[in-house]
Amino acid sequence: MNITEILKKRRATRSFLPSPIPSEVLEEILRLGCLAPSSYNLQPWRFIIVTEAEHKAKLREFCFEQEKLTEASAVLICCGDRQVNQKKYINKVIELGKQVGSMNEKRAKFMHMAIPSFFQFKPCYQFMEAWTNRQVMIAATYMMIAAQSLGVDSCPIEGFVAKPLREYFQIPDHVDVCCLLALGYAAEPYSQYGGRFELDQLCYGEIYGEAFELGPISHERTVEYT
Repeated sequence: MNITEILKKRRATRSFLPSPIPSEVLEEILRLGCLAPSSYNLQPWRFIIVTEAEHKAKLREFCFEQEKLTEASAVLICCGDRQVNQKKYINKVIELGKQVGSMNEKRAKFMHMAIPSFFQFKPCYQFMEAWTNRQVMIAATYMMIAAQSLGVDSCPIEGFVAKPLREYFQIPDHVDVCCLLALGYAAEPYSQYGGRFELDQLCYGEIYGEAFELGPISHERTVEYT
């Protein structure tokens, strides 16, 4: 499938078959998801991969008894690490850039100066959890698209009680739980397309609230959903 077909086909899966995801496919989903962009390439996402029935049963308990938690082949607990702004970690990111040839001394010096300032003054967010969630959701979205491209269905889940989940899975205080991502093979009937609002309800031109208008769109470029 090309990217247009993947985006059109993906649905949030309500029920999964008992079929397991091959380990090499799951690893590829994780690998592709971690190609997502992040601020300063800090890659603050951390994923707990839950596949054992005992642990999935506990997840279901923490998620208001949603059956898909135990049906799914794997459930990812998608987390964000708030300590990626520490000097030691920044040095690791810089060293990684040097290894792949994308980091020079000028860029390294800029990162040592800019990153602490960004986290101190928070120019575009109020709480650190907002920043980690923002980064993690980009990676989780990459994973959903990657999964669909490999024939694996998914469902993002934010209906969970954080405190007991954190305690059971021993998640440190400096790590935020953003969402869960259930992965597997959808059981019939498949989730139906729920519809999307027209662009004129969602997009504005130049200033919030101003009408957004596009030029004529050819028939070949029109995307139809079924």
